Amino acid sequence: MEIKYLQLLGSNPVVKAPDSEHFFTNEPLSSTEIASLENLYNNGSSFPSSLRELLSIAGKSCYVLEYAAFESQEEMQQESRSWLIDDDRNLSITRPYFVLDVYNYGEKFLFVYLDEGEDPIVYQALLDEEPWINSLGSKLSEYVESSVKILMSGYNPF
Repeated sequence: MEIKYLQLLGSNPVVKAPDSEHFFTNEPLSSTEIASLENLYNNGSSFPSSLRELLSIAGKSCYVLEYAAFESQEEMQQESRSWLIDDDRNLSITRPYFVLDVYNYGEKFLFVYLDEGEDPIVYQALLDEEPWINSLGSKLSEYVESSVKILMSGYNPF
């Protein structure tokens, strides 16, 4: 796959934190795994290009996104959707979406709508606040690449 949007992430599969012995590593998903997710969460249509790139570079493990303790992307998608049901917010999101990052387990996650073009805007879902959906004001590629730069500068991207 040609990497157009996430070149910095793609060209740095392993990052060593400055002044540290610690290495951070990305782990990709296979094209078959990505296609399965597209079938489940986008009615069989391809994901936006930047999301496909993210998953093909770092869909199993990403050093700038938190996939929590989930065994797979599918488990993270299902669990975050169950939180919406638990909080009576499941009918509030009527467009196809994909969860990118989960933090404060059960309370907050980042996601993109799958119908916003090839490089969608990143949104934050704060299940314990109002308004509970907020745009971060950056596209997926901008968000991820900025986080990679933060990590490469020696700071915590979270």
